[in-house]
Amino acid sequence: MMMIATESILSELEACKQICIESQTACIDTLKYCKSQGGQYMDMTMMSMMRDCAEMCMMCVNMINDGSEFMGNTCSLCAQICDRTAMACEQMSGDDTMKFCAAICRKCAEYCNKLGLNSASYFRRSSLVTEDALMSI
Repeated sequence: MMMIATESILSELEACKQICIESQTACIDTLKYCKSQGGQYMDMTMMSMMRDCAEMCMMCVNMINDGSEFMGNTCSLCAQICDRTAMACEQMSGDDTMKFCAAICRKCAEYCNKLGLNSASYFRRSSLVTEDALMSI
């Protein structure tokens, strides 16, 4: 039974990592898109939010990869930033690129929020971290 719980946790972590990578990519691509569009797309608050979201998503992936005991807190903060980014993107409701970014950020927030809420069950596990991984920093 313990094996099933471990597999379940690992699959949740993997799913969260994947959506964080998608969200990071969507934010970076949408940021580039906004710069190319100019005008109303050059909202510095919205663009800063997308940059922060991309950075936080990558930090979340790194914390999950490292099995950090701070992963739950990082995921919770990532969820908050993704939600806010989605709201900012949704202000440009008539634009498919902005809608896509908002949808990915919402999905990422959902996954990260779930891990954040369940963070008590995720602690640094020696089996997830190798000495080589730590030494490569």
